[in-house]
Amino acid sequence: MFDRGTRKIRLTNEGLLLRRRAEEILQLVDKTEKELVEQEEQVEGKISIGCGEIASVQTLPDLIRNFHQKYPLVTFDLFTATADLVKEQMDKGLLDLGLLLEPIEMGKYEFIRLNMKERWVVLMLPDDPLARKKYVKADELAELPLILPQRMQVQSELASWFGDYYKNLNILFTSNLSTNGAVMVSRGLAYSLVIEGAVPFWDSSKIVCRPLYPELMATCVLAWKREQPFSLAATKFIEYAKCFLSMSET
Repeated sequence: MFDRGTRKIRLTNEGLLLRRRAEEILQLVDKTEKELVEQEEQVEGKISIGCGEIASVQTLPDLIRNFHQKYPLVTFDLFTATADLVKEQMDKGLLDLGLLLEPIEMGKYEFIRLNMKERWVVLMLPDDPLARKKYVKADELAELPLILPQRMQVQSELASWFGDYYKNLNILFTSNLSTNGAVMVSRGLAYSLVIEGAVPFWDSSKIVCRPLYPELMATCVLAWKREQPFSLAATKFIEYAKCFLSMSET
């Protein structure tokens, strides 16, 4: 295996072959170990996200697209509901994350507040007299039949905006999602106060919106339950969302 010279020892051809084979074996062992780790860390599964009919949903497509390019075996389930119902599903472990409209109690949740602003508007028919205005004031809605959001915390926000007019409002009914309220508006039944986010997807020949004045704005958060045991896919998505949103909103 060795040729002994006067000053140093050299490997024989057999020794060189043995060393090369040993190096190949070590490389193979290292490669195999890495592949086993990658298999253990292979990210796949379904991530469930709850969200309302809000403009902030526009943050999801790029986030999901970029994450899916990195983890192509992951799929998504989108659940549309009010923030209260989304929270309830998160508490039960039926949803991983929620895109929630504030104000909302966040004591049990970790969250990222999004920079996108949500504007409150009133829905009406295109030929309604209020449609000729750039914005609508509280006194102009005081005696009209109204559809308000079902969430109590949101109603409190609107009550503050209406001020003294609120106690005498003609509230025909409440609705948990703006789409159903919009159907009622399109039939001339009432005026609906909603977040502007869903409006671009409605037929403007049948229904239009005007912003409230003074302007009433809200924000949204991407939230997940604190100390919740998540799947590897959901854990990776939360980590990715933190990084992605922090970069996209600076």
